[in-house]
Amino acid sequence: MRLDKWLKVSRLIKRRTVANEACDNGRISANGRPVKASYDVKAGDELELKFGDRSVRVEVLSVAEIVGKADAGAMYKQL
Repeated sequence: MRLDKWLKVSRLIKRRTVANEACDNGRISANGRPVKASYDVKAGDELELKFGDRSVRVEVLSVAEIVGKADAGAMYKQL
């Protein structure tokens, strides 16, 4: 699954266009290197998201196309 879509489905970022822009601006890295929105997310990847002066690190636990709001938090583990 594409990174921008995974960020939206997991509800870490509310809109896919915002996720796409964050990737284009180099604010998201996977396994220690900056990635584009087309990066293929796999279980076990470590993602770092930078929002202004705040940084969030998560580990991808699962990748699914359709996830309910209640189950979105189970797609990742915050580090």
